[in-house]
Amino acid sequence: MVLTGLDAPLYVATAPGEPNNLYVVEQPGVIRVVVNGKLRARPFLDIHRLVVSGGEQGLLSVAFHPKYRTNHKFYVDYTDLNGNTRVMEYKSNGTVATRRLRQVLFVKQPYANHNGGQLEFGPDGRLYVGMGDGGSAGDPENNAQNLSSRLGKLLQINVNVRAAPVAIAGYGLRNPWRFSFDKSGNLYIGDVGQGDWEEVDYTPRSSPGLENYGWDVYEGTHPFESKSPTEAGHLVMPIAEYSHSFGCSITGGYVWKGRYYYGDYCSGRVWSLRVSAGKATDVRSESIKVPSLSSWGLDAHGNLYAVSLAGTLYRVTS
Repeated sequence: MVLTGLDAPLYVATAPGEPNNLYVVEQPGVIRVVVNGKLRARPFLDIHRLVVSGGEQGLLSVAFHPKYRTNHKFYVDYTDLNGNTRVMEYKSNGTVATRRLRQVLFVKQPYANHNGGQLEFGPDGRLYVGMGDGGSAGDPENNAQNLSSRLGKLLQINVNVRAAPVAIAGYGLRNPWRFSFDKSGNLYIGDVGQGDWEEVDYTPRSSPGLENYGWDVYEGTHPFESKSPTEAGHLVMPIAEYSHSFGCSITGGYVWKGRYYYGDYCSGRVWSLRVSAGKATDVRSESIKVPSLSSWGLDAHGNLYAVSLAGTLYRVTS
């Protein structure tokens, strides 16, 4: 255990050039800073008046620009007071946020769940945004397979360009609550399932292009709706899945010591796997359990952390 008493923490991140700091995102709309294991009294960012929080809504993640140490720009994803998704660019003075610069993305949300919310800079220096299918159950508006919708997608934005177009990097996602890139630039996605199966999706950096992760034609590797997937790009199946006899909502994680760690929010169970030739190998159940597992994170020294929505930040040891 590193810290307890946090207010519904959902994410933990690091900023370039700050090896001793961890940034913890609290769902009500606050980002706290942990310096050498101690919580700094003054928040880094407080936008709780702009955020609707509760259930799957709130301030959902933060990503620091790769050149943060010089430009001090960072990005947050939250559901606004109308329940819609906003990705905003802010600037700090190196200690606290000082200015909101612009809106990078706005997506209208038809329901209160499946907001996605993950932000992560990819190996290409672009900002990736995870978007759920819009909510309800069974993707009633067929957003995930519809390339005219930004819902059910992995989006890509070049934030270094004003009014940059929003590109679709992947689609066919139900709720990619947490995703990450490893040191080689390979992408791992923990996509939350419907009623039976949770899945881990994998895209190598060498991928030939647009990938369809299958929802709502498939839930995991299993047929969900009797229809054909959209033909754009290519259809891929998850590299790992588990049934709801082991949990109910996957929390994707990070590659640590050569293994990808992920777990389940409901049961607290944790698994890890290795990827070889694009396939999962040596999938194993770990001995640890993390109650209300909301996220994972890596610090600047390569240490792995687990976040509990109940208010605790854990450091994982081998």
